[in-house]
Amino acid sequence: MLDFGSLLVLRELLGEALYEPLSELARPNAGRRILKALRTALSFKASYDSSGAWTFGLDLTSVPGGGADTGILDTDLKKLVHDLADAAEEDGIGVAILIDEAQELEEEELATLCTIAHAAAQDEWRALFAFAGLPSLPRILAEARSYAERFQYLKIQQLDAAIVAEALTIPAAQEDAEWDEGAIEVVVEASGRYPHFLQQFGQETWNVARGPRIAKHEAQLGVANGNNQLDNGFYRARWDRATRAEQAYLRAMARDGGDGSSSGEIASRLNRGPRSLGPTRASLIAKGLIYAPEHGVVAFTVPGMAAFIGRQIEP
Repeated sequence: MLDFGSLLVLRELLGEALYEPLSELARPNAGRRILKALRTALSFKASYDSSGAWTFGLDLTSVPGGGADTGILDTDLKKLVHDLADAAEEDGIGVAILIDEAQELEEEELATLCTIAHAAAQDEWRALFAFAGLPSLPRILAEARSYAERFQYLKIQQLDAAIVAEALTIPAAQEDAEWDEGAIEVVVEASGRYPHFLQQFGQETWNVARGPRIAKHEAQLGVANGNNQLDNGFYRARWDRATRAEQAYLRAMARDGGDGSSSGEIASRLNRGPRSLGPTRASLIAKGLIYAPEHGVVAFTVPGMAAFIGRQIEP
């Protein structure tokens, strides 16, 4: 049995995220399965909020359904998703549950989601689960539920060079602005075509540009500002999660750039035995700072981490 208290946040987040699409299904002429799903959703809401503030504007007291309030998340969520999938099929649509930064979930939470996603696939519910996260996510999911190894995984890193500029030019055009070709090249090159960095540098360039045409020198200033933001937020938050010993391990890795490092070579650089560094390596993997792309090799989970470490003054 899962501990209800430890899973309350996930339960509430899922419930509240489903409220708006459920409201769109609520109408006087709704079919039987839709009404049942709404009744089940109300019981799911009651499982974490005794005030029962939801209302769909319909009298559901005589409608069958409910039962998603046992306090056991995998039982309640499975009931909810099943009834929602039935309702979606009746309405000619589907249910999609999309979870970003999934590696941050507790093992119990991941196990619950894997269980329901597996059941949905086996029984062909009209439901889709998609998890996004760091490169370590497949391992974490497999540790939560061994059959997660059979899930479909897509590795998304750099955007295609042919379309990457559109991420800058299309939103700008919608605001009657344009990018000089040189400005685009500056941002694209600095970003390495990674979506997060492209977004960061594009936003910072937009903030400094006087417009309506964005010039190369403005892009250069935007990239500088963006790098400062990344150093003080994106990278700093990860660096500060590491202990002194772990930071020493990361510094040894950074000498190889972002291409991955041999565990044996890291141990040699630190004048330690490979086995003695096992707990440090395991802790860094658990914190999501590094992952093991292959046996005996570790790599940073985010691009540019090695360069950031190189900018840090050693104690």
